[in-house]
Amino acid sequence: MDFDYSAKTVELQKRLSAFMDEHIYPNEKRFNEEIDTRDRWQPSELIERSKSIAKAQGLWNLFLPDVSGLSNVEYAPLAEIMGRVVWASEVFNCSAPDTGNMEVLHLYGSETQKEQWLRPLLDGEIRSCFAMTEPDVASSDATNIEASIVANGEDYILNGRKWWSTGGGDPRCKLAIFMGKTDPKAAKHLQQSMILVPMDSPGVKVERMLNVFGYDDAPNGHAEIMFENVRVPKSNLLLGEGRGFEIAQGRLGPGRVHHCMRLIGIAERSLELMKQRTKDRVAFGKPIAEQGVVRQWIAESRLAIDQARLLVLKCAWKMDTAGNKAARNEIAMIKAVVPQMALKVIDRAIQSFGGAGVCQDHPLAQFWIYARTLRIADGPDEVHLESIAKMELRS
Repeated sequence: MDFDYSAKTVELQKRLSAFMDEHIYPNEKRFNEEIDTRDRWQPSELIERSKSIAKAQGLWNLFLPDVSGLSNVEYAPLAEIMGRVVWASEVFNCSAPDTGNMEVLHLYGSETQKEQWLRPLLDGEIRSCFAMTEPDVASSDATNIEASIVANGEDYILNGRKWWSTGGGDPRCKLAIFMGKTDPKAAKHLQQSMILVPMDSPGVKVERMLNVFGYDDAPNGHAEIMFENVRVPKSNLLLGEGRGFEIAQGRLGPGRVHHCMRLIGIAERSLELMKQRTKDRVAFGKPIAEQGVVRQWIAESRLAIDQARLLVLKCAWKMDTAGNKAARNEIAMIKAVVPQMALKVIDRAIQSFGGAGVCQDHPLAQFWIYARTLRIADGPDEVHLESIAKMELRS
């Protein structure tokens, strides 16, 4: 394994870092103020202006190998840079859930589906959401999904309640990828299918936006959506009936690398903030950085971040060289390791800031919420640990 970054990645790292310095970090507080002083669910003017600059500079759609020419190993450090501010990835059209949905359309969509939905997503003209998780079942086991996709002539009729559909409350969200059962009597992993649903279809209703530890994550947010007798043409089905799990596995592999590298960016930034804070603050007659316990926090944080980064890079390398299926153990490992690592680092940083660490003056509280949520999103820790144990016992 050679983890030396390619010349292309190094050049993009420099350009991304310069963009962050000029357009992102100076505007963190301004972004929050903008959201608080207008209709929270309208697109951010700041982000939209920044998008046009990023696009003009060629810092756009870097996540998709067939567009950017970047491998997973090459993209990973770029995702880390973007992740240092929770909303920055959107500026580069590299934010979830659109990245996963674009990958699905790129890999599994028909030419007609790509022209109708993938092209405007790649151009940043629209946004999308992913409608899989359901409130009434344990969706960590996707075979529990109860939503239905029933054939009716040349159409399908969809029924089901979905939640945690990130981006579903954004007025730019024009498409949902809906997962439901087309054949409840088929083999366990062949019952589910995925289908494209225009958000303006009759019967699609965003019922509420869900808070995350008190944050509403406007202007994108996380929607609970009711699909009631929604009629869509059969041509909207992705890949074929019963292939929903196959699509999901193709979607989740790269997405987990992206999530984990963004979290590493957050952990790295939290450590930077902690170091600066503890140098500047004096308690009991000396800078906090001279306290033994604080020095231990800093050292342990550096160890944990670098270990996690190497594991994610190994996972990305294995995906690039052997495919997502061969890397399934590593994919499960990074999903279990990285959020817990990030939480520990962020928590230490919060402790070093004291009261300032839990208020809106600094990004640490938002960082903590983001990291804590990712211990559940894309499957809870326990599911990934069970998967790792099974593979270990079989080996």
